Amino acid sequence: MPFATSAWAAPAVEADTELTNIEVTAKPSSPMQAKESASNKFTAPLRDTHKTVQVITREVLDQRGVNSLEEALRSTPGITFGAGEGGNPTGDQPYIRGINSQQSISIDGLRDIAAGSRETFNVQQVEVIKGADSAFNGRGGAGGSISIETKKPQNTDFTHIDLGVGTDKYVRGSVDTNWSTDNGMAFRFNAMGQKNDVAGREGPENKHWGFAPSVAFGLDTDTRLTLAYYHYQTDDIPDGGVPFLYPVGKLPTSGEHVYRPTYGDSRENWYGMYNRDFRKEKTDQGTVTFEHDFNEDMKLRNVFRAARSSQNYVWTQPDDSKGNVQNGMVWRRGNARVSDTATYQNVTDLTGKFDTGALKHSYNVGLELAYEKANAQSAAIQKGSTSCKTGVGAAGDYICTDLNNPTPNDPWLFDVTLPDATKYHTKTTSVYAFDTIEFNPQWMMNAGVRFDRYESSSQAPDAERFKRTDNLWNYQLGLVYKPLPNGSIYANIATASTPGNSFLGQSLEDQSISNSTTGRNPVKNANDMAPEKTRSYEIGTKWDVLDNNLSLTGAIFRNEVTNARIVENGIASMAGEKVVDGFELGFTGRITENWEVFGGYTFMSSEQKKLAKNADGSDNVAQGRDFFNTPRHSGSLWTSYKVTPKFTAGVGMYAQSDAVGSYTKSGDAVLIKGIPGYARFDAMLSYQISKNAKAQLNVYNLADKEYYSSTYSTHYATLGDGRAAVASLKLTF
Repeated sequence: MPFATSAWAAPAVEADTELTNIEVTAKPSSPMQAKESASNKFTAPLRDTHKTVQVITREVLDQRGVNSLEEALRSTPGITFGAGEGGNPTGDQPYIRGINSQQSISIDGLRDIAAGSRETFNVQQVEVIKGADSAFNGRGGAGGSISIETKKPQNTDFTHIDLGVGTDKYVRGSVDTNWSTDNGMAFRFNAMGQKNDVAGREGPENKHWGFAPSVAFGLDTDTRLTLAYYHYQTDDIPDGGVPFLYPVGKLPTSGEHVYRPTYGDSRENWYGMYNRDFRKEKTDQGTVTFEHDFNEDMKLRNVFRAARSSQNYVWTQPDDSKGNVQNGMVWRRGNARVSDTATYQNVTDLTGKFDTGALKHSYNVGLELAYEKANAQSAAIQKGSTSCKTGVGAAGDYICTDLNNPTPNDPWLFDVTLPDATKYHTKTTSVYAFDTIEFNPQWMMNAGVRFDRYESSSQAPDAERFKRTDNLWNYQLGLVYKPLPNGSIYANIATASTPGNSFLGQSLEDQSISNSTTGRNPVKNANDMAPEKTRSYEIGTKWDVLDNNLSLTGAIFRNEVTNARIVENGIASMAGEKVVDGFELGFTGRITENWEVFGGYTFMSSEQKKLAKNADGSDNVAQGRDFFNTPRHSGSLWTSYKVTPKFTAGVGMYAQSDAVGSYTKSGDAVLIKGIPGYARFDAMLSYQISKNAKAQLNVYNLADKEYYSSTYSTHYATLGDGRAAVASLKLTF
């Protein structure tokens, strides 16, 4: 912020002497660099926080041209993505440190359990917390959690309009406008509409739109009230991916063999059906936030939210399990799902500071109440013959198609009938407390504890009801040493609890413990199963260098589940073990006045232990092997350079090593389905036309790399998008 000061002070000044003013401008911090979390539960700056927390700021999203949560999370290493089908819904399924974190996504601190694909038009920043963190966010969070912070009304006036056109019929428009008054009232409105095909694929398309109004009262006072509403919906033709080239009926009986996906002779081959496939999602959220400052050291906050989400789709899974792919044909199994979720949540917390003698405390205590319910119907559509004869439409009433020359316009000759819904309910009462205690300028400790009373049930048609009540105690404890004011060294231990039914039918993770409409292996003693317990350990260091403009982080970590659920002959027990060891490096901020960077690298070594035995008493084929969706190496980099005051260039790289989808045993042979590693490059050019207008060009997958963005445990993998370009005009008033 510029400010003026006299050049010197003198005992007396002649009347005709003119003092010279010197303009001193403080260097602004990098817009890619976040030094504080938006969450009240972080009672210290990120540099002094005892765990890995990566904040993807709005500047990173804008420079990269990111519109989805999944693409935003590719900015952070150590995150991979699962895939859906029928019982396992499509949408955002991030894996953090090898563990499914779909249930550990929150919006402004409140859990967002619904399945679906999230947009970024109303997002201010995305915070990724790594390591067990049920103390922070309640149930789950075994590998970490994701917190989405939305845009809020501001005490200023502005309007941002973003208009984009691109390859693959891409058209997008968005507006972000804020109006304020002199009496502390402000209104903000965000809206977006987008339509595009999928680059490198012939068939899928996306149609998205949404809006988010919010109004705040008392922004200049000690008491503030904010009302916010969010609506978002999609109408897509989904991409079911491509099958694995898996030699059913010709499997080897010795050695270890890895099988990769195939798309025939062209990556554009899409195995869906226009007359059958669709995906529709809709989300509505209303939020009321009340805040009151008792003084500069104590603030009360209450947030209430009511939300409802729905998902409805039929989409094609190019199934590889029937031996057709090796003969140049694909069986197009359909997957259908209809689900609705509703949540009602209220959190009240108190944040502040106080001293006890020489000790300085920064605290946050709170009470959280939540009621969540969901209805889910799903089924596999397996009409016609599963054995494909050669020739287009020759078998199964057009259910089959050619691997090299698919026929998406084939007619759909059957009705889709879903079973009655499975109903899920949870009630959670939680209390928590966090305190950062500063002993002196060099030493501080952070302690946190949370108690959740978790009451959950699910009822599938004509099945035994699952019902449990669990009392979940979780904690975190970290010690921080600051050898210099701009750096810290820390050690941390934290826990997580994942009870049965914690996904509310929004993931197959639940189906080993509760009944579902698919009837997949419901265990006989589900009501007796205790929560899985995870413990994480982390030792790390964080430094702000180059005049505090560049943040560097490094950590060694271990995540271990010591009582993972395993199922043998329909009986579950808490006897399995899973462990992930690794280290992580991160960097974010400004290297020079014109050069900014954001990214990191993660190494993970995972191992599955004490898995369920096979029916004949032999070891599970995955015993001692890597987790699914857990590559050993992953890295990300986004960097931009201001070549001239008006011209900026940027480049990004996102890379990971091989990831496993499934393990199978054939005689003495180990058969592995997995996706190969890849490195994808993006690029950006922007030019500041005037004070109010900027042109930007983003090119995604610059080298048109053929890679796979995710894999389901069986049958298929999802192709990453091909090369695409978007030109946008950004207007600011």
